[in-house]
Amino acid sequence: MSPATATVTLPSTAARSADGHVGQLSQFSGLYARELLKTFRNPLVILFTLVQPFMWLAFFGGSLSQIPTDQLDSTVLHAPAGTSYLAFLLPGVLSTGMLAIGMFGAMSTIQDKRFGFMKRILITPTSKATVYLTKALGSATRGLVQIPVMITAALAFGVPLRGSPLEWGAWILGLVLLGFGFSALFLAITASSTDWQTPGVISNFITMPLMFASGAMFPSSIYPTWMRYIADVNPVGFSATLARSVLTYGQFTSGDLADLGYLAVFAALMAGIGTLLASKYLKVE
Repeated sequence: MSPATATVTLPSTAARSADGHVGQLSQFSGLYARELLKTFRNPLVILFTLVQPFMWLAFFGGSLSQIPTDQLDSTVLHAPAGTSYLAFLLPGVLSTGMLAIGMFGAMSTIQDKRFGFMKRILITPTSKATVYLTKALGSATRGLVQIPVMITAALAFGVPLRGSPLEWGAWILGLVLLGFGFSALFLAITASSTDWQTPGVISNFITMPLMFASGAMFPSSIYPTWMRYIADVNPVGFSATLARSVLTYGQFTSGDLADLGYLAVFAALMAGIGTLLASKYLKVE
């Protein structure tokens, strides 16, 4: 069965309450399960999800890894003295990877429209908000697949990893919030579209400035003033900073808790706005 035709059984009569209302939680779980099945039934999706961040670490990081560590001191990298550029880059690559996964969720929505699945869902009692939120959460979940392979690659490159299991949990939660927020944003923008090219064009327009004006790839201390203003509010930078506190310093401070809170607000805001837009513009084609 292809990803386009992957199906799950959505509750009907059994999930109805006494007044005939279909429980949206049951619908949500069914649609979310379908999103996971679509991901893990397509080896190419998993392969590209894993390979892309690894290529960033290997080629982009490797090209700058020979910079002497005495030129990358704690003032520049905002990390302990002697930290390599690869160690600095790892959290940034994982954060920018979560930024990119929103595009795939938007393309999945367009695929569902073009193949008729969206029509079959929207003529049922399932709300548009439920459909939209399962797409966003499915995209964020897909992005988590890259974490174990990136950690393995970092160890292979000799990058030391610090932090307790609780701190790692906070860091992964930050990645989930970042991925969910950007997935919600991309899905909201493409809610009314059926054009395959739209997600890619929008992704390129949004991803590049947010990636390079975040402090994820390069220290924000070397940015021009106007780029620092963007970095100061860019959620990608907050996620990368949170990860560096755990992976390079091995500690979780009150400032990191504030970063996690910022990511939570970002995810909630994007989900709220996106739900409103999806409820209005997500239509049966």
